[in-house]
Amino acid sequence: ELVALVGANGAGKTTLLRTLSGVQPSSGGTIRFDGQDLARLNARQRLQLGIVQVPEGRQVFGPLSVLDNLRLGAFARGSQSALPGVLEMFPALAQKRNELAGNLSGGQQQMLAIGRALMANPRLLLLDEPSMGLAPRLVSEIFARVAALKELGTTILLVDQNARAALNVAGRGYVMETGRIELEGLAADLLHDPQVQQAYLGL
Repeated sequence: ELVALVGANGAGKTTLLRTLSGVQPSSGGTIRFDGQDLARLNARQRLQLGIVQVPEGRQVFGPLSVLDNLRLGAFARGSQSALPGVLEMFPALAQKRNELAGNLSGGQQQMLAIGRALMANPRLLLLDEPSMGLAPRLVSEIFARVAALKELGTTILLVDQNARAALNVAGRGYVMETGRIELEGLAADLLHDPQVQQAYLGL
């Protein structure tokens, strides 16, 4: 399924994703994945279980080619055999496969960051602010690809300040405020919740 986590800047969304992936240590509580406690597992071990994060700000390797960026995604998990499928999903990357990643547009870099994560064959894909800094047309394109991934069977936890776009593609949603979950439910219900509309949708 595709689950959206929305909230204002500083609510703790990115901190949560970084804690799930193991990039940031947790200060308490438990994290369980497929019944397994992740507390003692580092980021690489969590990656090998299939927890793959697309970081905020894309963080592609600018001096490397698009192809080399994608190949790096399968370094610790996954397979180079996933490459044709990723290029098929993102035709713009296929056209620019030999260009330097640093020369891509913001939207293309976001596609590259997602494609790199898909090379690791994720069981859980953590998407952090995929719409950040993109023009509205590109936001629509990125979220259409995210929705397509869900239809292909990828489990996704999507974090984005664009609450409307995130909830539109999700099945379930959570609203976070200052480190706490304040609302949860079906994404369609949250879209029509007066509290969510006033705080996050500008209605």
